[in-house]
Amino acid sequence: MSDHLSLARPAGPVRQTDATAEVWSARFRLWDGYFALAATGVAVAVAADGFWSPAARAGCLGLILALAGWYLGFGRRLMRDSVEDRRGYLYLAGVLLLYVPAVLLDGTASFLLFVLCPQAFMVLPAVPAVGGVLLLNSVHVIVLAVRVPDLSDVAAPALIALLTVFVVCVVGVWSQRTVTESVQRAELIARLERTRAELAEASHRAGIATERQRLAADIHDTVAQGLSSVVMLIQAAEADLDRDATQARRHLDLARQTARENLLDVRTLVAALTPAQLDGSPLPQALHRLAERFTRETGVPTNSAAAGTGPAPGTATEVVLLRAAQEALTNVRRHADASAVALLLRHHDDRITLEVADDGVGFEPGDRTDGYGLTGLRARVEQVHGTLVVRSAPGEGTTIRVEVPYA
Repeated sequence: MSDHLSLARPAGPVRQTDATAEVWSARFRLWDGYFALAATGVAVAVAADGFWSPAARAGCLGLILALAGWYLGFGRRLMRDSVEDRRGYLYLAGVLLLYVPAVLLDGTASFLLFVLCPQAFMVLPAVPAVGGVLLLNSVHVIVLAVRVPDLSDVAAPALIALLTVFVVCVVGVWSQRTVTESVQRAELIARLERTRAELAEASHRAGIATERQRLAADIHDTVAQGLSSVVMLIQAAEADLDRDATQARRHLDLARQTARENLLDVRTLVAALTPAQLDGSPLPQALHRLAERFTRETGVPTNSAAAGTGPAPGTATEVVLLRAAQEALTNVRRHADASAVALLLRHHDDRITLEVADDGVGFEPGDRTDGYGLTGLRARVEQVHGTLVVRSAPGEGTTIRVEVPYA
C-alpha cells in the first residue's frame, strides 16, 4: 500500500460493481418475463385477428418471432450489461426493420410498443432514446394515415401516440437517472468498503510497527541495560579477583542481583505487565530503589526525591517516567563521568515532571546526536503526550527533563 491513501478517485465512467450486477441480474429476469408475456400476448392477438388475411397474419407472426430472436440473440446482452454504444443503435435499427413490416402486415403488432419503447432507454442515452421512441410510435400513425382516406380518423391515434411518447419518455429518462444514481451509489459504497479495508490494513500495520517499536524500547530499557550492567560488574570482579577477593565477591553479588532483577523485567515484558520495579509500589519508591542500585553498581552518590502533591499518575505514565530515569542513568554510567546524580520527581496541578541531573562532563547540544536510547525514549514520551528536553554544556553536566500530563 502506498504511504498516502487516497479517499477519492478520479471521476470516470460508471461501471456496475459485482453487487450491483447481481441485483440487476435478479431484476432483469422480471424484464425477461415481461418481454415474453407481452410478445406472446401480441402474437396470440395477431393470430386471433380475423380482419387480416392468413398470409398477413403468418408473416406478422414470423416477424414477431424474429423480433424475439433479435432480442434474445443480441439486444438482451446489451440491456443486461447496460451497454450504451454504437451497438445500441444497431439493435434499434434491427428492431425498426422488423417492427415496421409487422405493423404493415397487421396493425395489432403495434402493441409491441409496450416492450420496444422501454428498450430504447435500455440501450441508448436519453436524447437518442427519445428520438427512437418517437420514431417507433410514428410508424403506426403513418401507416394509418396512408391507409385511411379521411385524415380526421388519424387524429385520435396520433394524440394517443403523442401521449404515449410523452409518458414513455418521462418515465424512461427518470428511470435512466435513477439507475445511474443507484449504480453510482453502489460504486461509492464499494469504494468506501475498499477504503475501509485498506485503512484497517494500514491501521493494523501501524499497530504492529508501534508494538514492535515499544517492544524494542522495552528490551533496550530492560534486557540491554541489565546485561550491560552485568558485564561491567563481571569485568570489575575480574579486575579485583587477584588483589581484593572481597571486592570481587561484592561485584559478583551485585551482578547476580542485577541479573535477577533483569530476569523479572523480562518475565514482566513477556507477560505484558508493568515494569517489575513498579509492581506493587508507587513510582517514588521505584525511583528510590533505582537510585540505590545505581549507587551500588557505580559508586556514584545518587539522590532521589519527590516534591509536590497530585493525583496518582496512570500506569502508562509511571512506566514512561521510570524508563526515562533508567535511560538517563545508563547515559550517566556510559558518558558522564559524574561524581553525583540527582533524581527529582515533582507533581504539578496538571502534569508531573522528572529531572535527572548529573555534574559530569556534559556536551555541546548539536555535537552529539541522540542514540537509540534517547530516540526511543522521546517516542515513548510522545505517546503519552509528553515532552523530553535535554540540557547540557561542556563541563556543566547534563539534565534530562521529562514532562507528561496526568493520565
